[in-house]
Amino acid sequence: MRLLTIDEASEGQRLDNFLLRELKGVPKTHVYRVIRAGEVRVNKGRAHADTRLNLGDVVRVPPVRLPERVVDEAAKFVPAKEFPIVFEDEQLIAVNKPAGVAVHGGSGVSFGVIEQLRQARPQAKFLELVHRLDKETSGLLLIAKKRSALTKLQDQFRERETGKTYATLVTGEWAANKKVIDVALLKFTGADGERWVRAVTNSHDPQAEQAKRSVSLVKVVERLPGHSLLDVTIKTGRTHQIRVHLAHEGHPIVGDPKYGDFEANRAMARGALRFDRMFLHAKRLRFIHPASGAEIELLAPLPPECENLIAALRAQP
Repeated sequence: MRLLTIDEASEGQRLDNFLLRELKGVPKTHVYRVIRAGEVRVNKGRAHADTRLNLGDVVRVPPVRLPERVVDEAAKFVPAKEFPIVFEDEQLIAVNKPAGVAVHGGSGVSFGVIEQLRQARPQAKFLELVHRLDKETSGLLLIAKKRSALTKLQDQFRERETGKTYATLVTGEWAANKKVIDVALLKFTGADGERWVRAVTNSHDPQAEQAKRSVSLVKVVERLPGHSLLDVTIKTGRTHQIRVHLAHEGHPIVGDPKYGDFEANRAMARGALRFDRMFLHAKRLRFIHPASGAEIELLAPLPPECENLIAALRAQP
């Protein structure tokens, strides 16, 4: 039998989730069984699976036979890595994620930013992603250092109380009067087994009811030969929202491997410009600090390869 005192890393967590983390390898059914049987106690009293744990609570965990652990060979080879830090305090970290790096492992990816950061900071008690960015997208990514910070920040993202602006370069000349894209989006799995998103504009579409309203605000920053540099602020946070919205309007993002102009992407990557990534960068993030209540606004400069592409396009006739 173990007595575990709840620290800041576990404050606010549900009892069942806390136990599943502490008893890794124990089947979920067994964890819920010992909770229902009253074998798990919080401050010497019975508790339910959905009981929220408070700082200083003492959880009595009964003896549980753990199965022999299978070592994850891939986990042993996660490299320790820090990423460019834009902001850090006791509550959270904001990093400027490079393009081409997943935020976490899964779906054929062995590891991502969060796994590498945990390896680089073995003394950290708690590191969790607040939100996500596509692998191909660069820019601001928030990581919570305390569970209380994680829940408060995720509530802000869920309630759309954050300001998220992306810099992107699209093909063609964006119309100056096209400032709002209000087009519903639908996620689906393609014949290739991959996750896709499509725009739904017809109310007679058989899947129209399943599509979710999605709103993006677009501002033209600069017109370049054959291209437009845009700032896009999202009012909803749908999967691939900016990528699908812009492609739907006939102006796909430069370098987008999924919804872009593949011939143009190939020419850009192999030609004199040598640009071989997607030009989508999370440049600005505004939120309320989870501890102080102060409004925080973070900015991440464009990566050098994006700046170089813009300079090269400016030099063209």
